[in-house]
Amino acid sequence: MKTWALSSKSETPTRDAFGHEYRRSAATRMLLLAAGVALLAALAVLAVTVGAVKVPLGDACRVLMSALWTPWRHATSSLSRAVIWELRLPRIALAVVAGAGLALSGAVIQTTARNPLASPFTLGISAAAGFGAALAIVLGAGLGGPGRWLVVANAFACSVAAMALVHLLGAVKGFSPSATVLSGIAVNFFFMALTSLLQYLGQSEDVKAVVLWLMGGLHRATWGQAGLLGAVLLVALVLLWAIAWDLNALQLGDEVAHSLGVPHRRLRLWASLVALLVTATVISFTGTIGFVCLVGPHMARLMVGPDHRFLLPASCLMGGLLLLGADTVARTMVAPLELPVGIVTSLLGVPIFVYLLLRGNTGYWGV
Repeated sequence: MKTWALSSKSETPTRDAFGHEYRRSAATRMLLLAAGVALLAALAVLAVTVGAVKVPLGDACRVLMSALWTPWRHATSSLSRAVIWELRLPRIALAVVAGAGLALSGAVIQTTARNPLASPFTLGISAAAGFGAALAIVLGAGLGGPGRWLVVANAFACSVAAMALVHLLGAVKGFSPSATVLSGIAVNFFFMALTSLLQYLGQSEDVKAVVLWLMGGLHRATWGQAGLLGAVLLVALVLLWAIAWDLNALQLGDEVAHSLGVPHRRLRLWASLVALLVTATVISFTGTIGFVCLVGPHMARLMVGPDHRFLLPASCLMGGLLLLGADTVARTMVAPLELPVGIVTSLLGVPIFVYLLLRGNTGYWGV
């Protein structure tokens, strides 16, 4: 009895210490997320002030404050208000929500595929969207009304078709991670070949328009687009965060997930469907923007670890930071000309990804 009492007393502090350490770790992660939000806000304010038309920081702050306090509207010029509210803020908002959506999707796909190099683009979503856009630009055929909405509707519809095809092929092997990735690679090359065929058959102006779309861009951003993508992102984040514990179990392996009572096949299917739908919605408006969905989740894992309760919002933050920073560089590097943001994300993403690779451990299955 005496030995038992001593053992109980020695175990209690251990459990208390473990609980204290867990709470401290969670608090640290929350502080890191808060710091990420502050950094994103600071970058957004900086992005408002730079571009072909320079806006002084004081004027930018007054214009932003005018939304909260009417008298500030009389203290700023109409040109500054027009540039900020009609051009830059919609573009900044679209960059943030699009980058967040891409990185969120990348984090989920890397978990469901159990592959640190997997991304929605690996599964053929971007290639299918490019084919849909090329179909609308070159042949004027597809879904939706005339003009830009034809391109958007086509890109989204083909992305959904590619997603269905990948999952149909993957179902043959029971939705195993390797079967899904291999199916995505096959679908990716299939749609790339179709896009190349349309470019070969199209007129020079149409081919140029297709190439520009494939490079990605935010120059046509509107408040409506940002609001739509923001709503899609919010719904997806809530749905995925609700199953964060199951995603944690899934990344440990199907056997572990099954032993914990997690339906791993159904979870993999629905989680990847949500992620791919977010990606399809984003790239139908922005075109192909690479590396955000691949690099963003890895940077988030370095910041908060693999726990999806923190990883999912952290991925959104890192994706928003990456795309907003890349778009700001694209607008200012050769001003007044603008570079396609897809080029800048690739130029910035490759060295970051190489660094993560050479670092030896990205916090993801020891890769």
